[in-house]
Amino acid sequence: MSSTLIMAMTSSPRLLGLMHRIASDYLVNLIEFDYLVKYALCMAIQALQETKSSRSGRTRMVLIAAGLDLLVDRPIDAIPIDDFVASAGVAKGSFFNHFKDKHDFAAAVATEVRLGVEAEVARANAGVSDPVARIAGGMAVAARFAIEQPRRTMVLLRSQMPATSQSHPFNRGLMDDIEAGLEQGLLRSEARLSGVPYWLGLCQVLMMHLIDTRPSRQLAADLLGDMLLMGLTGLGAHPAQAEELSRAARNMQAGEA
Repeated sequence: MSSTLIMAMTSSPRLLGLMHRIASDYLVNLIEFDYLVKYALCMAIQALQETKSSRSGRTRMVLIAAGLDLLVDRPIDAIPIDDFVASAGVAKGSFFNHFKDKHDFAAAVATEVRLGVEAEVARANAGVSDPVARIAGGMAVAARFAIEQPRRTMVLLRSQMPATSQSHPFNRGLMDDIEAGLEQGLLRSEARLSGVPYWLGLCQVLMMHLIDTRPSRQLAADLLGDMLLMGLTGLGAHPAQAEELSRAARNMQAGEA
């Protein structure tokens, strides 16, 4: 372009304004295009990550399902990792993407079951404010779970990493109920230190007994009622309240309420 033409173009206000608008529109389009490219790239990466995460989640889920099936009949030490991955239909390397070793895997499987039990306890105790009644509700749920889900119960009881400490997150609800009972003078002072392992022990033994003996509905209800009566009075609950809660749970389990 000659210098004369350039001078003519730049000396014309209208032509100069047109040039500015063209340049401005070009820059805007360039910026918008760059933004769209970056946005599309970002969305593609996010979709890839979500797909990978979803695939990883499905792999973990099928491994857990395999564990729930195989750990019913054999303890973790008696089952090779190859059996788990074969049952799940995944590559052996996928196992170690999610778990350090077999014991880590067994703990994860047991945790899955315990989470299910705790969710049932939370639903059963929704709207119940009395701490002693809430403690009783937990045992009633444990008994029902053992009767309705014996295979999952066996996996939970086979776990080599029982969560019995007061500070364990799974026991937060029970510990809160015990503390509330102590504050209201409903439980004996010894429950502060030993209430959690005492109650968990009763629940676990009851669950084990129910899946071992497979009692009739009525006998299971009687067992639950007796365990509640003895267990609650052992915690220091008033005998009259313990008897009332025992009777209610017995009737519920037997299908009378």
